[in-house]
Amino acid sequence: MRIAALLLVLSLGACVATPPYPSVPPLRNDPIPKPPVTGEQLLWQPGHWDWNGSSYVWAPGQYVPAAGHGGSWMPGWWSRVDGIWRWEPAHWVAG
Repeated sequence: MRIAALLLVLSLGACVATPPYPSVPPLRNDPIPKPPVTGEQLLWQPGHWDWNGSSYVWAPGQYVPAAGHGGSWMPGWWSRVDGIWRWEPAHWVAG
């Protein structure tokens, strides 16, 4: 009985959903340059990894207009929805 229970626990552990894609690489250390002189308020958008369908590509950091962007930056990640793995791109989050 104990062996059957142990086998059940081990088999359930094998059912953990792991993405079929490689892990997201560590973020690079992008130095933040001085912002350009402009009358528009700017935010620094950090560099981040994007998934191009077959590999990760680095998108370097850049200044973007503050208008229309949330207060927090969320790097990209993999999520599983209805049994399908989907890349959630990096984006600004309202905060």
